Amino acid sequence: MKPGLGRQLHGKRILITGGGTGIGAATARACSSSGMQVMLSGRRSGPLERVVGEIEAAGGTASMRVGDVATPGASEALLNAMDETFGGTDAVFANAGYGIEKPVLEASPAEIRRIFDVNLVAAVDLMRATGLRLRAEGRPGHLIGCASILGKFTMPGYGLYSSTKAALTHVCRSMRCELHDDGIAVSSVHPVTTRTEFFEVAKKESGEGHGPVVQDGVPTHAPRMFVQSADVVAKAVVKCLRRPRAEVWTSPVGRLSAGIFELLPPVYEVVLRSEMRRKRREAASGR
Repeated sequence: MKPGLGRQLHGKRILITGGGTGIGAATARACSSSGMQVMLSGRRSGPLERVVGEIEAAGGTASMRVGDVATPGASEALLNAMDETFGGTDAVFANAGYGIEKPVLEASPAEIRRIFDVNLVAAVDLMRATGLRLRAEGRPGHLIGCASILGKFTMPGYGLYSSTKAALTHVCRSMRCELHDDGIAVSSVHPVTTRTEFFEVAKKESGEGHGPVVQDGVPTHAPRMFVQSADVVAKAVVKCLRRPRAEVWTSPVGRLSAGIFELLPPVYEVVLRSEMRRKRREAASGR
C-alpha cells in the first residue's frame, strides 16, 4: 500500500525507543489501544516495566528491551528482538533523545558528541536498518523520527539540541523521497513544549549553572500556548500511522511561528536577542 492511503493498525508491530516515559510511553499506550503490538526500549527497566504492565492490564501486547540506543549494534539487536517476539517490524518510532541548555562555547567535545550520537546518529541508524529490512522483504512500513519545533528554529542555549533535530528533519525528508516507491512512509514529528521529564533531565545534563528553571514539568519561561501533554503528541503519531504524512505538528500556533521565523529572519533575530538578554539577566540575578 502506498503512503498516503489509510493503513490498518490492528496486529501491526511497532518499536518505540525512549518508550519508558513521556512521549514514548504515551505513544506506546496509544498504539496498543489501536491494536498494535508494541516493543519499548529504554535505559531504565523500571519505567519500561510500568508501561508494559499498563498495556497488558488493558488487554494489549507489549514487550521491552533495556539498553542504550547509542551503543554500536543497538538497532540490529532491537530489530532482531522484534523478529523473535513478534515475527517482524512494521513501524519504528525513533523517539529516544534528550536536551541540554548550554551556550555552545561552554559545551565540551564529549557533550557535543553524546547528544548527536543519541538524538541523531542512533535515530537515523534505527530508521536506516528498519528500511533496509522492509525493502529487502518487499513490505510497506513506516519510519518515524521524533524531531521538534526546534528543528525548524533555535533559541539561545539550545543550539546543539536544535541542530540534532534539524538534521533529523532533513534526513526524514530525504528518506521519504528515497523510499516512497517502496511503499515505506517516513515522517518527522515536531512537538512543542511537552509536559514530561524531558526538562528535568535537560537541567541535569546541562550541568551546574545551566539548564531551564522547571515548574510542573515545563520551563517557567515557556509560553502557555506552546505547552501540551504527551498524550496530544501520541494521538498525532497514531493518526500519522493510519494516514502517513510528511510532518506531524501538534500545535498550529507552533507551526505558524516556525513558518514565520523561516520566512522572516529579522523577526527571528529580534526574538533571539530578546531571549539572550533574558537569560543574561537571570544569570546576573542568580535566578
